[in-house]
Amino acid sequence: MMSLELISIIVLFVSFFTLLLLKVPVAYSIGISTTLSLLLNIDKLPGITTIAQRMTTGIDSFALLAIPFFILAGDIMKRGGIATRLINFAKSLVSSLPGGLAYVNILASMLFGAISGSALAAASAIGSIMTDRMEEEGYPRTLSASVNITASTTGLLIPPSNILIVYALASGGTASVAALFIAGYLPGILLGFAIMGYVAYIAISKNYARGERATLFEIWTFFRKAFFSLLLLVVVVGGIVAGVFTATEASVIAVLYAAVLSLAYGDMKIKDFPKVLLSSAKTTAVVMFLICTSMAMSWLFSFEGIPEMISTFLLESLNNKFAIFLAINLILLLIGTFMDMTPAVLIFTPIFLPVVTALGMDPVHFGIVIVLNLCIGICTPPVGTLLFVGSGVAKVSVTQVIRPLLPFLALMVAVLMLISFIPEISMFLPRLFGL
Repeated sequence: MMSLELISIIVLFVSFFTLLLLKVPVAYSIGISTTLSLLLNIDKLPGITTIAQRMTTGIDSFALLAIPFFILAGDIMKRGGIATRLINFAKSLVSSLPGGLAYVNILASMLFGAISGSALAAASAIGSIMTDRMEEEGYPRTLSASVNITASTTGLLIPPSNILIVYALASGGTASVAALFIAGYLPGILLGFAIMGYVAYIAISKNYARGERATLFEIWTFFRKAFFSLLLLVVVVGGIVAGVFTATEASVIAVLYAAVLSLAYGDMKIKDFPKVLLSSAKTTAVVMFLICTSMAMSWLFSFEGIPEMISTFLLESLNNKFAIFLAINLILLLIGTFMDMTPAVLIFTPIFLPVVTALGMDPVHFGIVIVLNLCIGICTPPVGTLLFVGSGVAKVSVTQVIRPLLPFLALMVAVLMLISFIPEISMFLPRLFGL
């Protein structure tokens, strides 16, 4: 006969996947399945009280305050003319190369994603400008959408990044935000260069147009115009690493900096701010609700002893360290296809972190691995938010984008394997800075 614990675990997973298949929003699916499972173990009133308590304590964290501020900073940058300046600067650097405009798209997405901390903001801000420009020079809209979707994920690795803050919280303090931020640089840049390499191959084989080579004076002019936008990266990340301020304080500085810059550029007026604040508040509400329900599910996992069961199973059935890392990567890739990044990080970090640390993987290194796994997930159907945003911005259907996107996804998986099995790519800079 099945134990009550096993029945509640089955109820948890079956109800969760059923709700997802019925297209119930992820946050509601997590909340309902968690509540149903817990009510099998304890009485109605204590069960519902416990869920409510876990949801509120889940977001009762100073570190999480950084998320609404970085979201707001990203929204201000999107509207404040910063994207255009970064595109012009990127264009002056790389547009003369074969497939120059595609490089511009990648480089601008990397810079904007890094500055705003949001892949969605990068995809919509850069994509809306670049897709038409690329089409004029003979690039198919599906290709520019694919480039834009995959390049935007680099901003989730290159700091400041909201998802790395969420992971720092989920890791229970074993990985600091400063170490994670520094660790994300090399993997993010490696991913950007890998996408560029594939674009170069396409551009040369299809003989796409090259742009005019910019003079040193033009490069200097565009750099000067983009300088203060780029300086934000130095201020935010440099301040955190140097210990001048915390990630939360840095997020407030990012908002103030972006607001002053957008007003100084003249692309935003004071009267535009209420609209931006409202948009950011809506995004924050969605993210925070996801965090609430995910923290409740994460607690239920611990309550049911699921992390211990999975870690025991993996360590006993797979005696090879590399096989376990590979299995975890495959599970995370699968999870990423149907679950949003934030709940996936909060739910699966407590499950897999003890396993990988027992095998000698640094929590900071694992943070980069799990985020890159889920970056691939947000580019794939059925739940890939970035895929839908990138396709929407390019004005092409998702089904049209999937085929040209597949080689890019294969490339991202190849980079993931390198980062998983060569720890130095992630750990070189944190060790250099003593983090």
